[in-house]
Amino acid sequence: MSDLAEEYQLAYFEEEGFTRRECVECGDAFWTRDADRETCGEPPCETYSFIDDPGFDEEYTLEEMREAFLSFFEERDHERIEPYPVAANRWRDDVLLTQASIYDFQPLVTSGETPPPANPLTISQPCIRMQDIDNVGKTGRHTMAFEMMAHHAFNAKEEADGEYAYEGEVYWKDQTVRYCDELLGELGADLDRVTYIEDPWVGGGNAGPAFEVIYEGAELATLVFMSLEQDPEGEYELKDGNRYSEMDTYVVDTGYGLERWTWMSQGTATVYEAVYPEMIDFLTDNAGIDYTEEEAAIVHEAAKLSGNLDIDDVDDVEAARGDIADEIGVDVAELRDLVEPLETVYAIADHSRTLAYMLGDGIVPSNVGTGYLARMVLRRTKRLCDTVGVDAPLDELVDMQADRLGYRNRDTIRDVVRTEVEKYRETLERGTRRVEQLAEEYAREGEAIPTRELIELYDSHGIQPDMVREIAAEEGVDVDVPDDFYALVAERHGGGEAGAEGETSPDLERVGDLPETDRLYYDDQDRTDFEAVVLEVFEREGEDGEAAYDVVLDQTMFYPEGGGQPADRGTLSTDDTTVEVRDVQSHDGVVVHRTDGDPGTGEFVRGQVDTARRRKLMRHHTATHVVGHAARQVLGEHVRQAGAQKHTDTARLDVRHYESITREQVTEIERIANEIVMENLPVSQEWPDRHEAEADHGFDIYQGGIPAGEQIRLIQVGEDVQACAGTHVSRTGDIGAIKVLGTERIQDGVVRLTYAAGEAAIEATQATEDALSEAARILDVDPEEVPETAERFFEEWKARGKQIEDLKEELAAIRASGGESGEEVDLDGTTAVVQRLDGDMDELRATANAVVEDGKVAVIGSGADGAQFVVGVPDGVGVDAGEVVGELARRVGGGGGGPPDFAQGGGPDADALDDALADAPDVLRTVLNA
Repeated sequence: MSDLAEEYQLAYFEEEGFTRRECVECGDAFWTRDADRETCGEPPCETYSFIDDPGFDEEYTLEEMREAFLSFFEERDHERIEPYPVAANRWRDDVLLTQASIYDFQPLVTSGETPPPANPLTISQPCIRMQDIDNVGKTGRHTMAFEMMAHHAFNAKEEADGEYAYEGEVYWKDQTVRYCDELLGELGADLDRVTYIEDPWVGGGNAGPAFEVIYEGAELATLVFMSLEQDPEGEYELKDGNRYSEMDTYVVDTGYGLERWTWMSQGTATVYEAVYPEMIDFLTDNAGIDYTEEEAAIVHEAAKLSGNLDIDDVDDVEAARGDIADEIGVDVAELRDLVEPLETVYAIADHSRTLAYMLGDGIVPSNVGTGYLARMVLRRTKRLCDTVGVDAPLDELVDMQADRLGYRNRDTIRDVVRTEVEKYRETLERGTRRVEQLAEEYAREGEAIPTRELIELYDSHGIQPDMVREIAAEEGVDVDVPDDFYALVAERHGGGEAGAEGETSPDLERVGDLPETDRLYYDDQDRTDFEAVVLEVFEREGEDGEAAYDVVLDQTMFYPEGGGQPADRGTLSTDDTTVEVRDVQSHDGVVVHRTDGDPGTGEFVRGQVDTARRRKLMRHHTATHVVGHAARQVLGEHVRQAGAQKHTDTARLDVRHYESITREQVTEIERIANEIVMENLPVSQEWPDRHEAEADHGFDIYQGGIPAGEQIRLIQVGEDVQACAGTHVSRTGDIGAIKVLGTERIQDGVVRLTYAAGEAAIEATQATEDALSEAARILDVDPEEVPETAERFFEEWKARGKQIEDLKEELAAIRASGGESGEEVDLDGTTAVVQRLDGDMDELRATANAVVEDGKVAVIGSGADGAQFVVGVPDGVGVDAGEVVGELARRVGGGGGGPPDFAQGGGPDADALDDALADAPDVLRTVLNA
C-alpha cells in the first residue's frame, strides 16, 4: 500500500459493499462490488467486452451524451459553464493548448487566488493532446481532439478561512465517487462490473489520490482529488519520486471522456466509428476503400483487438500488428494492406476535427507556439489524404467538422486551410531538393538518416518522414522514423507547454519588503502633478558609469513601462533639489523611479510628469485599441494581438493573420478607425472580478497579456473591451486622427501595422506630402500626375534594359561566330573556346550561352572586376563546368562552382587572369580525362 493508502478508504465504499482487491495480473489495487473479481479490469489485464455488446441501455451520439452528462450534474446543483478555447495561452502563460478541463481554472482558481466562475460547476471542455498524435488511428481508442466532461468543486480548510477566494467544503471524495456511480447507473451500466483503480495523480507541482474508473475494459473517467503540493519535507512520497504535503485548498478534478462514453453506448469496433461515422463513410467512399465480406470481418476483428492494445507501452507498432495477425490467423502483410488505409482515414477524421477546434478558436498557423502546432497537424493531414487517395479539398474536410461543432467563422477557416495548403506545396518544392542532398551525403557515409535530421527537415521544410523515406530509398539509404515522431516534433515546440517561470530578479529582491505603490494615474489619467513621500532610495551604477538612484514613493503619477507603453519621464522636487526621472519600472506592485539624483529618504516630494509626452503616449495607446478593433472588422475575428509598442511619434501593432494585408484593407482599417475617433466615444475603465470579465467578454480581453489578480482593469472603447494597464485618453475624439503608415509581414503568421495618432499623424501625413511634392518637382509634373509619370518612366527604363540585353546577346553571337573569337582547343572531337572578354557578368554569360548553342565548350574570362570566369558545356560532353571554374578561380585567389553544364566564379587577382586562361586547355583536358 502506498503512502496514500488511507486516502482510498471511503465511507461510500463501505456503505455500498465494495471490496479492496489487488489485480493478479498487474498488482494494482482496486475497489469492486464483485468480491470474486481477480483483475482490475483494464487492458491488458482484461479485454474490451463492450464491442458489439454495448455497456449502456441506449445508444447515444456525442451531442446526446454530452447533454446527458451536463444535465445530470445540473440537476445536482452544479452550474453549467461554457467551454473555454482550446488555446489555453489565451488566459494563462504557462501552457499552449488546453489538455484537460482543470486547465480552465489553473493556476489562479486552484491556488485560491481568485474564485471559480461557479462552485460546484460542470463543463464539457474541448481538449487537444499532441502527445497522442502518432497513436491516432492505429489504436482503437486514441483521439488527439476530445472533450473532457467534468465536474469540479473547490474547497478550502476551515483553519484557512478568509485566506482564499473560496471557503469551506462543497464536497469531496465520497460524494465524487457517488456521483460517478449514480451516472453509470442511470445510463444502465452493470455496477458490479465497474472497478475503481487506485492511481495517485501528480502534475505541475500538485498531487493527490485518484481513481481510474473502468467498465467493460474501458477507462471511462479519472477522479482526481488535488490536495497536495510539492514539499521536500512532505510526509507523502509519490510515484514521481518527490515528496508532498497537504494544501489548505483541495479540489475535485474529474475527467470523463465524452468519446469513450459515446463509444461505450454504441459498442462499435473502434471509437472512431462512434465519433466520426458520417465523415468516415465520406472518406472511405472518396478514397475508394471497399472490402469483401471476408475482408470486412478481418478488419473488424483487428479493430477490436487494436483497441485492447496498450499501445503506449509498445515501441514497435509493427510488432503489435504481428500479434493481432497471429490471433486472427492471417498473414501480417495481408493485415497491413487491409487496415492501413482505414487507419489513415481514422486519423484524417480526427485531425480534421482538431484543426476545426484550433482554427475555429482563432489559432493562426505560423512557425511558433500554437500556430506551429496547427500547421503541423494541417500538413500531416494533407499528407495522409495524399497517401490514402482522398482527393476532396482539405478545407472541405475541416469545414465538415467545423459545421458539426457549430463554428460561425467557417469561411475564415476554409480560407486559412486553402492558404496553408498552397504554402505547403511551395515549401515541398524547395525542401525536396534538400532531402535529395541529404540522402546523397548519408549514402556516401553508409549511414541511415537519423531522427534529428528528420525533425529538422520537418521543422524547416515541412517534409513528412515517409516522404524522406521514399526519396532516400532511391539512394539506397535507410531512414530511422520513430513511432512517436510527431509527438517529438510537438514536444520540441512546447506540445502544450509554454515555458517555465524565470528566477527572481535582483531588483525585485531589493524592493521585496516595501509596500505596493498607490498608482494615482488610474484615478485621473489627465493629471500629471502630485505629491508623495520617499520611502526608500537605492544607489546604483548608471549606464554612463555615473551614480544613479532608484526611488520608491508611497504613491505616484508616473506610469511604469509595461504593455508596450514606455515609462513616463519628468521630475521629483523638494525644497532643496530637483531630480530628473529618466525611467520608471514596476516590480511586484512596487513602482521604482530611476533618477539622476537622490531626493532623500523620508523627504516630501512634488512630482511632475512630462505632460506633452504623456499625452502623445496616451493617444497612441488608445489608438492601438482602435486600430486592433478595426483590423478585426476588416480581416476577421481570428485577428489577435501578437505584440505592440507605443512611442511618441508612431506606434505599431503586430497581429496574427495568415496572409499579407492589401492596400485596400489598409484603407478600410484606417477608415473604420477614424470613424471611431470622429464618433468621440467615451473611453471607460472598470475593475470587475476576473471570472465576471471572462464570462461577459470572453478571453479576447487578454490581447495585450494576462494580468494577475482577482480584479482586472478593463478598458472599453466603443465595442472593443480589453484588459489593459496603460494610460488612455478620455474620449476617442482626443486621439485627433489616426494615419496607418504601412504594414509588413514580420514573421510567418504575424503582420505589423505601423500608425501615428494626433499631431504625429499630421506630421506623418505632411512628410508623405512633402515627399510627393519633391517627386513631382523632379519629374516636372503636378503631384497627382506622379504615379502615371513614374510608371511611364519605369516602363521606358525596362524597355531600354531589354534592348541592351538583346544587343549584348547579338554581340555575343557575333563573337561566338568568329567576330571576336578566342583560342580554340580540341577535346577529343569537341571544340572548346577560351576567350578573354572584359565585360560584366551578363556579357560573359550571354557569350558563353552563344558558344554552347554552337555546340562548343565555352571558357570566358573577364578582368573588369577582379578576375571572373564563366564556363558552359553542351549536353553529352564529359566536362564538369563546376570543376573547371573551381580550378581556374583558385588560380586567381578565389573560388566558384555550379552545375556540370554551367558555372561561374572568380577571385581578386586580375593580374593572374591571362595565365589562368592560358592554363585553361590543360584544365579542360584534366577534367575530361577524370
